[in-house]
Amino acid sequence: MSPEKEESTSLPASRRITGPQLEKITRVFEENFETAGEIGAAVSVWSGGEEVLHLHGGLRDREAGVPWDADTLAAVWSATKGPAAACCLWALEEAGHDLNTAIETVWPEFGQAGKSGMQFGEVLSHRAGLAALDEPVSLFDHAAVVRAVERQRPHWGAGEGHGYHPRIFGTLVEEIVRRLSGAASLGEFWRERIAKPLGLQFWIGLPESEFARVALLHPAKGKLESSGEARAFYQALGTADSFTRRAFQSPRGLHSVQEMNRPDSWAHGHPAMGGVGSASGLAKFYAVLAAGGVWEGNRVIPARVMPWMEETLAEGDDRVLLMPTAFSAGFMVDPLDAAGTKRRRILGPSLRAFGHPGAGGSHAFADPENGIAFAYVMNQMELGVMPNEKSLRMIEAVYGD
Repeated sequence: MSPEKEESTSLPASRRITGPQLEKITRVFEENFETAGEIGAAVSVWSGGEEVLHLHGGLRDREAGVPWDADTLAAVWSATKGPAAACCLWALEEAGHDLNTAIETVWPEFGQAGKSGMQFGEVLSHRAGLAALDEPVSLFDHAAVVRAVERQRPHWGAGEGHGYHPRIFGTLVEEIVRRLSGAASLGEFWRERIAKPLGLQFWIGLPESEFARVALLHPAKGKLESSGEARAFYQALGTADSFTRRAFQSPRGLHSVQEMNRPDSWAHGHPAMGGVGSASGLAKFYAVLAAGGVWEGNRVIPARVMPWMEETLAEGDDRVLLMPTAFSAGFMVDPLDAAGTKRRRILGPSLRAFGHPGAGGSHAFADPENGIAFAYVMNQMELGVMPNEKSLRMIEAVYGD
């Protein structure tokens, strides 16, 4: 499908990012290396459809002393979920369906084991109750995971809340995209429909020709949080047979940084956690979303899809992360309190912002209200289920906070 010319588009008035703000972002980026133990990293900030800041520094390969340059790519873990969700939404819209369509309409076998009538919107917003599988199957065996999903009975029913699907989300959107579009993989759909037309340096299934550009990840150091909003999550994650731990261990595979540094993991490109790309490539994707899906006068993302990315479909106490979270159709949004104020601001101040962080510190989002997009990628992972201060302080600087 080729991009369509957008005759008239109401784009957001971009929030101006001034010189002092750019200087502050730069200072924070440098401090990440000086005082926060960063090894190699890059940040990209877009405003009004232009990249207003791109910084990179440190080492891509610490042992070999290889510097992180403008061409360096990084594995971003769950920050892959945003691009993967965009593919699923596009395929859904193109096939004439919406978020209220029952999944068994296009995936009949899915409807067994108490899942009949479950809708696409429930799966995309982590309400499906399928965060953990009872069967021990390999993440690398898509067909086996699909069969396990079909046989899996939901761990909670419709209307009984939500819980982050850290791994199985990737298999769900992969199979949906394959069935809706006929593409061989979600990664192929991403490449042909979005990445290649926009020239994005971001892959879900990295070709061998790009392997030499990938930064090597380093495991997090220190102790898990023993206080704060993530305390219950870490206690559960460290408890054998807890539902939280099961969710982060099924399907099996890619549990360690060493595994994620293997080329076969980059090539596999699991849509929940296997994306590899540059900060600029990931931020440009979100810049297109911040511009309403229109780029250089052409509509590249269907207009009907855009509100699905912003609208909050699930909010409240998360059954897996054990803290308040909120999700639109495939993207994380900041949860609100009873007064409508953000409980946390990992996506800046705008109530319309959406995006997705990745394990260890990678992070990216779009702010359609202000025409802003942001991405940070790095190779020194940090402990934390949410974005850490390395990226959050830069986001504060973007908005002049």
